[in-house]
Amino acid sequence: MDAVLSDPRAAASEQLIGRALLAELAGQVLERWRAAIKAQELDARRLSGLLDAGEPWQTLHVLAQRERQQGLVRCVNATGVVLNTGLGRAPVHEQVAAAMAEAARSYCVLEVDRFTNERNQRDDRLSVLLSRLTGAEAGIGVNNCAAAVYLAFQTFAGGREAIVSRGELVEIGGSFRVPDVMARAGAKLVEVGTTNRTRLADYESALTAQTGLVVKVHSSNFRMVGFTEETPPEELAALGRKHHVTTAYDLGSGLFDFADDPQLAPLLGDEPMVLAAVASGVDMVMYSGDKLFGGPQAGLIVGRKETIRALRKNPLYRALRLDKVAIAGLEATLNLLLAGRAAELPARAMLAASAEALRPQAEHLAQRLVELGFTARVVAGESQPGSGAAPGVYLRTFVVEVTPSSSAAALARALRECDQPVFVRVQEQRQLLDPLTLLPGDAERLLGSFAAVRSTR
Repeated sequence: MDAVLSDPRAAASEQLIGRALLAELAGQVLERWRAAIKAQELDARRLSGLLDAGEPWQTLHVLAQRERQQGLVRCVNATGVVLNTGLGRAPVHEQVAAAMAEAARSYCVLEVDRFTNERNQRDDRLSVLLSRLTGAEAGIGVNNCAAAVYLAFQTFAGGREAIVSRGELVEIGGSFRVPDVMARAGAKLVEVGTTNRTRLADYESALTAQTGLVVKVHSSNFRMVGFTEETPPEELAALGRKHHVTTAYDLGSGLFDFADDPQLAPLLGDEPMVLAAVASGVDMVMYSGDKLFGGPQAGLIVGRKETIRALRKNPLYRALRLDKVAIAGLEATLNLLLAGRAAELPARAMLAASAEALRPQAEHLAQRLVELGFTARVVAGESQPGSGAAPGVYLRTFVVEVTPSSSAAALARALRECDQPVFVRVQEQRQLLDPLTLLPGDAERLLGSFAAVRSTR
């Protein structure tokens, strides 16, 4: 160990990760050698050859570089999936990112009224902005939509019953199942209707003195077609008022349309609209802040003042509430929307982009890749919104088809391992690069990574 670490060939690796971690990695390399010797897979002659070739230091440097590449780093999304969960979903507006960075690196007015110097709620301003945007009486934010659903169930149905249609007991990404969340929240699930048809009478007949919540859940990542029927939120809201039972509508993605912005609803099929859900009269509407809304990760709940007040009083809210950075990002996003600048939000702009507008970008990329020595051409293609939003909806685009000289999977891996990671689609030994999801400057980053890969082959 001392010989490996004190050798000058270990200096570059030590500069990357420090001596303590380098010693840990060296121990792993040497342990593999010991195991190989014990298994009679490595003899003295071969071991001497490995040392003469500088093998342990080469391996250590690769491991040190890999260690530096771990974690959250910027990447290029050339997959065409706009709300790519693996790549962080919706990128935020530059002004939103700046607001989040400013809140992170400085003190900020979080839980104090700057005019009276008295303590207040950290999301008071967020509530005001959400009300202005949605028309709801009040709003609240937690760390994601799953947390919003959990908080709602626990607040109004913890130790009581919650009624949900059988056709809406969905599972979304990460094995998030509505029945499991209800169980964790202490709510007793009451299933009504059938998988494909649930009527208002089904809900009403299931009401008891123990009913705490009636919930409508958007199917999110799948669609049911054919002989189907579901109860409109307006009818559930009226039912709740009649029987004094709280009602909720979990929308998932959270789609808004604005008069001054290209309308997304026609592009995204029957994705439910937040404003329509609020107008239906249900007591609370839940949706994501980082999907179709286009802001940082959050679960947003808007509705009646008494409903939001009850959520805030729940001790669990403190465990689920947003930090100052997320609040700053949401406030900045809401201010852009209220200022009529929805079209500037990156995710909305990508979703609304036309195939013809993307074609020149694809042609430019293809030409540059050919100049780098790759076989590339432009073909018509389709992409998806992603993250369970508008399943079955495909966005027309033009993609760059790259046919590698060897393995498409190997080239994709090499691009992911570049200093500037690039993620692409691989189909039938071809790589497809979609300009739909390229942000400003990403084309040059992508080409730089392709050039780096080319130079090592």
